[in-house]
Amino acid sequence: MRRGLRPVAQNFRCRGGEIDLVMLDQGCLTFIEVRYRRSSGFSSPAATVDAHKQRKLLRTAAMFLGRHEQFANHTMRFDVVAISGDRAIEVLWIRDAFRPGDSVL
Repeated sequence: MRRGLRPVAQNFRCRGGEIDLVMLDQGCLTFIEVRYRRSSGFSSPAATVDAHKQRKLLRTAAMFLGRHEQFANHTMRFDVVAISGDRAIEVLWIRDAFRPGDSVL
């Protein structure tokens, strides 16, 4: 069995919003939100995925599944990739960052 993430879509857009990356992680359909901040002095990139953004991502994922019914029976996960820094880049990958019904990260 092939391991690792496999790309399904990138920059999926619909009326409800956009999802940066959709990947298959073995049998799990993974929706990935990528956030970048040059400086995390005000707030971290991950903190910008607040309850409002999470609801938007959930609605957009539902639209994705409506258009791609072959993934309807897959387990789903929402990840956040937070990138910060200008010269020294820091990457934080938060697997399973939130679930439907969660309030914030």
